[in-house]
Amino acid sequence: MSSAPPLAVPGQPSIKDVASRAGVSTTTVSRVLTDAEAVRPALRARVQQAIAELGWRPSLAARRLRQRRTSLIGLVVADIRNPFFTEIGRAVEDVAYAAGLRLILCNSDEDPAKEQSYLELMADERASGVILAPTLEFTQRPGFPGGPWPFPLVMVDRAPAATACDAALLDNAAAAHTLAAHLAAEGCRRIALLAGAHSSTGRERQAGYEAALRKAGLAPRVLPLRPDAQAGQAGAAQLLAEPADRRPDALLATSGLLLLGAWRALRASGLRVPAEVALAGFDDNDWTTMPEPAITVLAQPTQELGRSAAELLLQRLAEPGRAPRRVVLQGRLLVRGSSRHGRGAA
Repeated sequence: MSSAPPLAVPGQPSIKDVASRAGVSTTTVSRVLTDAEAVRPALRARVQQAIAELGWRPSLAARRLRQRRTSLIGLVVADIRNPFFTEIGRAVEDVAYAAGLRLILCNSDEDPAKEQSYLELMADERASGVILAPTLEFTQRPGFPGGPWPFPLVMVDRAPAATACDAALLDNAAAAHTLAAHLAAEGCRRIALLAGAHSSTGRERQAGYEAALRKAGLAPRVLPLRPDAQAGQAGAAQLLAEPADRRPDALLATSGLLLLGAWRALRASGLRVPAEVALAGFDDNDWTTMPEPAITVLAQPTQELGRSAAELLLQRLAEPGRAPRRVVLQGRLLVRGSSRHGRGAA
């Protein structure tokens, strides 16, 4: 389906030739090949006609990649147990498989040493490129995103705003601002943030939350945590054990696993949701509709993030010298019972 050779071979058509003949971008060709629904039928027909006229086959891309590198790409994520990264991995794998590429999936556990080790492994395996959800420490290294790597890096989910690199991201500050503003509008006045402490994503979401609270005339309260369910539960339990006049009347979590931990802590506390403590957070995971009340979330376009990151890597392999591209996507607020603080308290 989607492909992007690093070098053109005389006499053989390339994805750029297909795009040129069809009068579209290489991204559109890639989307047609991965059966993306967003492609208009007329454009899809033009691309398919160009492919037929040129006799181009996606499998040619893998053979060309082997001339300089292997037909292998890497994906390094923070925690494969997190459903968010599971969906990212599935979307990347779909595009890679369509392009005739193999995928190695690595789990960094938010550990810079493991992250370094896996990138070195990708170099040893002569990978053609790597998609990375980097730790905060990685993004703070001198010269980021450059380095000794003999392959291009594409960032997914995480990349500092000032960094010039290919990246597929959520508008994190805007998303967190939306969640915090919703809780304030529901009448919550002591909104505490359970914030992931190991990524640029957590910092951006914290910034959006703080901006929303300042606008509402409220004081921020941030608890930095390792972004997993155990840390989220322990942190939330600590906050919920405070005296009633200091205890938060809303908890906002910056990741799906922190949100799960916060919900477990609330259930154990016996406090009423949302009458005594409202709850909201990121990621529309299956479990969030199961409690009563269901959990208010900011749904991320997860599959689109993964697919966009993979397509950016393919484009980088096809055009190594092109300017970096940053795909920034928007989330969607799904208001459910857990945040109806005004109604629950009435």
